[in-house]
Amino acid sequence: MGTVFSFDVRGGEPAAVRTALDEAVAGLRRVDEVLSTYREDSQVSRLACGELTVAQCAPEVAEVLELAAEAERVSGGWFSPSYRGRLDPTGIVKGWAVEGAARLVAGAGASGVSVNGGGDVQMLGTPGAGRPWRVGVADPLRPGGLAAVVSAAGARELAVATSGTAERGAHIVDPRTGRSAVTDLVAVTVVAPRLTWADCWATAAFAMGSREGLRWLESLDGVEGLLMTAGDEVRCTRGLAGWLG
Repeated sequence: MGTVFSFDVRGGEPAAVRTALDEAVAGLRRVDEVLSTYREDSQVSRLACGELTVAQCAPEVAEVLELAAEAERVSGGWFSPSYRGRLDPTGIVKGWAVEGAARLVAGAGASGVSVNGGGDVQMLGTPGAGRPWRVGVADPLRPGGLAAVVSAAGARELAVATSGTAERGAHIVDPRTGRSAVTDLVAVTVVAPRLTWADCWATAAFAMGSREGLRWLESLDGVEGLLMTAGDEVRCTRGLAGWLG
């Protein structure tokens, strides 16, 4: 998927956790083989070219496409599983894959799991008694600095996802025009229980721009957002403060 994945696993029976960790890593590699749009031989690439039908693909393809369709519906079309007219569910694949990997390891008995995929993080359980998982949100206008620190205190599961231009340039597309999104934002960070959705909502809100993106994120249950503009303004949903610390 063109990025680095890291696992932080606490507790559990070592052999069982190691087996689950190996399975999770193998699962991420399989996701890349099946769903990567950067590989011409992947099933999703062959599906986009008409060489395969969804029924002929692995079950993961249908699952991801169904989730992407739901994200498109909830976002009013601001999230799209296509790119310049071609099938491309990239915007949901990484978050979904990272969340699945975290749940697999947690299911093996680990008391705390944090999986980071290119800066998007799924946290489950805790890293220790009385200690919450914490994630730093990079400041897109000040390299090396932090814009905020998200704490998972009080939550059994929490995810943090960021979309923006600082790392990859103008790669987010406005689904209405098929061109790079013209927006006043440089980054949107979303906090939600599941990384599958946090990843999608960050992308959609970025494409919307700060005013519409903030309004839309406020309308979603259990979702909070931090929006940073090119003019160095920071806009937050009302409940975000409860996750900072």
